[in-house]
Amino acid sequence: MVSSVLCRCVASPPPDAASAPSSSASSPASVGDPCGGAVCGGPDHRLRLWSLFQTLDVNRDGGLCVNDLAVGLRRLGLHRTEGELRKIVQAGDKDLDGQLDFEEFVHYLQDHEKKLRLVFKSLDKKNDGRIDAQEIMQSLRDLGVKISEQQAEKILKSMDKNGTMTIDWNEWRDYHLLHPVENIPEIILYWKHSTIFDVGENLTVPDEFTVEERQTGMWWRHLVAGGGAGAVSRTCTAPLDRLKVLMQVHASRSNNMCIVGGFTQMIKEGGAKSLWRGNGINVLKIAPESAIKFMAYEQMKRLVGSDQETLRIHERLVAGSLAGAIAQSSIYPMEVLKTRMALRKTGQYSGMLDCARRILAKEGVAAFYKGYVPNMLGIIPYAGIDLAVYETLKNAWLQRYAVNSADPGVFVLLACGTISSTCGQLASYPLALVRTRMQAQASMEGAPEVTMSSLFKQILRTEGAFGLYRGLAPNFMKVIPAVSISYVVYENLKITLGVQSR
Repeated sequence: MVSSVLCRCVASPPPDAASAPSSSASSPASVGDPCGGAVCGGPDHRLRLWSLFQTLDVNRDGGLCVNDLAVGLRRLGLHRTEGELRKIVQAGDKDLDGQLDFEEFVHYLQDHEKKLRLVFKSLDKKNDGRIDAQEIMQSLRDLGVKISEQQAEKILKSMDKNGTMTIDWNEWRDYHLLHPVENIPEIILYWKHSTIFDVGENLTVPDEFTVEERQTGMWWRHLVAGGGAGAVSRTCTAPLDRLKVLMQVHASRSNNMCIVGGFTQMIKEGGAKSLWRGNGINVLKIAPESAIKFMAYEQMKRLVGSDQETLRIHERLVAGSLAGAIAQSSIYPMEVLKTRMALRKTGQYSGMLDCARRILAKEGVAAFYKGYVPNMLGIIPYAGIDLAVYETLKNAWLQRYAVNSADPGVFVLLACGTISSTCGQLASYPLALVRTRMQAQASMEGAPEVTMSSLFKQILRTEGAFGLYRGLAPNFMKVIPAVSISYVVYENLKITLGVQSR
């Protein structure tokens, strides 16, 4: 029954069928599909899907719940765990009523086959329409997992129907048709985001790592490569970052600081070397922040998701934002030090430790947490919009252009990363500016403490809404070079650390 809903006209998915968009569930056939079916099943494909739907709908209520799928698939000789069936329902349940109606069932199968086709193509190294034991071994080796030929043959036998010890497209599709495929390793490997791109604001939701990457230790190599890339990227764009901080704190209607004037002023005051003030502490905080965020994210995933391998976007946002808040809280004194070091005059401090000692002596421990509230509030708009835009762009590309591979290529990856990071920064920028001004204000004995709300009101009253975006130009100017540099360094460090580039 399951096999019969799909067409047998080809042994492997034709390129034009893979690239053609799936037709709507409401239309019986697609003109652009060579065999005329919605997925690839001939003119009467919709009728056959309806027949399968009725077979699985054991209680005849017009919807497939977890129990329906369990009983119906068991009758067809397919055994799935309750967790696997729940994933199927969650993936296709658009109206969130806990079951799949016929339209949702059709859309789920169409989307599911698209993912299966990508995985099949990535495993088919010889591009001959078949997967053999050697190709399975090679693909797992690329993910950092080594298996023997006997183990690979055992995997093959579970899917091989005709005893050829190879799997064609039809065998692959039939085996996985009603088996959930989430977090495909191929897509995860190619679409790393927060690990690769460093634009100076480490508020992004952490990347997902495959089970294999975590078990084999590849995850820490990715993090080390990402940290090294971030260090080089931040150092190269440090002059623009310092100019942004100066404009956020000192620019106003009466002191209209421009980019050229700002650079000139910095060089006159402290020479060319002064352009990198504050960069040392900015680079130093990468390692503890990345490590704390990764560990916290793994724990948060367990709390917010029923299954940590299949977090949906809103669950990733919650887990990532909580992990970001924990990491930022842990290293926040370093953020304050970075701002003070970037704003310092020549000879004001002999170094980072001297700066920390003087702040502690004159202003107390509380000074190291100035601007903490707007910083924490900024995590949600930054991480949320960055993640949403990146996932939207990624999914749009995968739906439209992913034919033979989930590899987007360098240009697409850089463009998606740049656009999503820019949107995230734009949304959270007023909070970042208020945070920086609060960090910069030295506590004077007897002076009233500046609050976030009072600072917002003061800026709006004296400078207008434009005042909340001071320093935005140098901030955006550094995004493209920062993303490009971090990507190039990341790719080279991956090779050095022995991380396979697919």
